[in-house]
Amino acid sequence: MSEITAAMVKQLRDKTGSGMMDCKKALAENSGDMEKAIDFLRKKGLATAAKRAGRATTEGVVQPYVHTGGKLGVMVEVNCETDFVAKSEDFQEFAKNVAMHIAATSPIGISPEDVPAETLAREKDIYMDQARQTGKPENVIEKIVEGKMNKFLKENCLMNQTYVRNPDITIADLLNELIAKIGENISIKRFVRFQIGES
Repeated sequence: MSEITAAMVKQLRDKTGSGMMDCKKALAENSGDMEKAIDFLRKKGLATAAKRAGRATTEGVVQPYVHTGGKLGVMVEVNCETDFVAKSEDFQEFAKNVAMHIAATSPIGISPEDVPAETLAREKDIYMDQARQTGKPENVIEKIVEGKMNKFLKENCLMNQTYVRNPDITIADLLNELIAKIGENISIKRFVRFQIGES
């Protein structure tokens, strides 16, 4: 096993935002392999997030973001468990980044459950028509449509979207990393996006 140096621990900490002892343990358990250590910490973060998911989030912030020129604006409500966390730099930065991300990507909803049934039905009809034009058998068409619907939900639901500032992670990953770091349940409650000329 390679020796775990302070420089390696610092590098992992800079990449993940995890605590020093967690980084040291992750490196030790993965023989100093940086990529495996990152995966180890992300899995631990997901486990922590899952444990905290049921806890009430009654504090938080409503974070505005107005794009340069004032023609595009977003307001997002991000909740947490305590006022102390709501005022923390990490939480505030997360809320700002989410608001900016929403401005850039224009999601339909936070999760797939938020997408209106009529929107899903319309998309499915379009994909069905496109797939049928290929002349493929019905069972193949169903697989094609299912794949396109999954792609549609990934691209249009905030939690599934690839984070604009780091294409290696989704917004759900970003949220889970913050939950693991802060140790509180955090949720993105709602958002609204305004753009000049759109109704």
